[in-house]
Amino acid sequence: MWRDPGAPADSFYEIRPECTDVPKSKFRIKAGKTLSERKWHAAFSPEGYLDIGKTLSRIHHGGIHPSIRGEVWEFLLGCYDPKSTYEERDELRQRRREQYATWKEECRQLFPLVGSGRFITAPVITDDGLSIQDPLVLLENNPDNGVIVPPQDNNMGGTNGMGAANNLKKVTDKKVIQWMLTLHQIGLDVIRTDRTLVFYEKKENLSKLWDILAVYARIDTDVGYGQGMSDLCSPMIILFNDEADAFWCFERLMRRLRGNFRCTDSSVGVETQLSNLASITQVIDPKLHQHLEHLGGGDYLFAFRMLMVLFRREFSFCDSLYLWEMMWALEYDPDLFWLYEEAEENSEKSERRLKSIRHYGKFERENMKNGAKNAEAPPLPISIFLVASVLKEKSATLLQQARGLDDVVKILNDVNGNLDAKKACIAALKLHKKYLKKAKKP
Repeated sequence: MWRDPGAPADSFYEIRPECTDVPKSKFRIKAGKTLSERKWHAAFSPEGYLDIGKTLSRIHHGGIHPSIRGEVWEFLLGCYDPKSTYEERDELRQRRREQYATWKEECRQLFPLVGSGRFITAPVITDDGLSIQDPLVLLENNPDNGVIVPPQDNNMGGTNGMGAANNLKKVTDKKVIQWMLTLHQIGLDVIRTDRTLVFYEKKENLSKLWDILAVYARIDTDVGYGQGMSDLCSPMIILFNDEADAFWCFERLMRRLRGNFRCTDSSVGVETQLSNLASITQVIDPKLHQHLEHLGGGDYLFAFRMLMVLFRREFSFCDSLYLWEMMWALEYDPDLFWLYEEAEENSEKSERRLKSIRHYGKFERENMKNGAKNAEAPPLPISIFLVASVLKEKSATLLQQARGLDDVVKILNDVNGNLDAKKACIAALKLHKKYLKKAKKP
């Protein structure tokens, strides 16, 4: 349904009335600029083939109408091939829903609270696989914090939801132990995620978020769960009615970002991106880079959160979604779906793949033009240039006022709620172009 063209889109993501200090959204639904339901459906052929080139520019210039945001995101994130039919997508969606149901059931067999509409916020297992009989806090009957007490029942055993923990046998599989150790951390993060939204006053939405993150942590054993993933997954729960569809959209997003959460004993995953950010700043604003190094900030850890959760904290909820879809439209690669699929499927239908330059996002076209796509290392994501553009904008202030790292953090925190998503994307594109030109020079 098309609402007042000049109205803010906040009404689609209702804020709790007591939350009065939430930043107001700058995103406006604009007739003729925002990708509307009518324009979106007009981009499909009768069989279901999508001319995605028709939509990328519109998304970049005006975002996506909230009523169709979920289905457009599925294409932007590579869930579906634009050159597939309605029938092929329906079949694939059904297969994925069945796969998710299978994984979820496997998790439920290991820990019965998965899929029960309840979740935990305290450990239920020790590092050596023994169940914790009486944790101090497992579930609290407090409607304000969204943690749910399961009623006493025969399936769970015990009271206050303790049956799931008390009936656990000693676990010997190290991967299962590791997974079970993350479940309470997921619960703690879930009750803190987007708590200003009316949507999360419903307990079933909180448990849906916990279930998806629990299943993901189980199947991606290299990464498991890391703080910040709940911020990335939360919009998917809101945009999709079906939990499985939300899971697969989140899974595709994690394919782009999972490197950020991959930690070893010696390094944090996001360090690679921070290092790239340092290199970009050194090229485009050497004076600022030198100043930050002098202050002991040469590792750029002050930008950790921006990259980790893709600016979720720097923008209002609505504006962060607007920023994401603009980034994905700019970065869009028509081969994205095939890059994520099995090799045999890839070769089977490769004749359908798009080759027209207009089916690539503007950021990707610039990479192709300047040879970045053919370089040994993969091209840098637009998110790093977004952070670089924020630093560039604050360069004068940082040079004049920052006398220590605390000052750097304070100055950057001042951008929270004040950034304009569209302007940030335009600035990132300009910096990207400038960086590619300068980086090519010997």
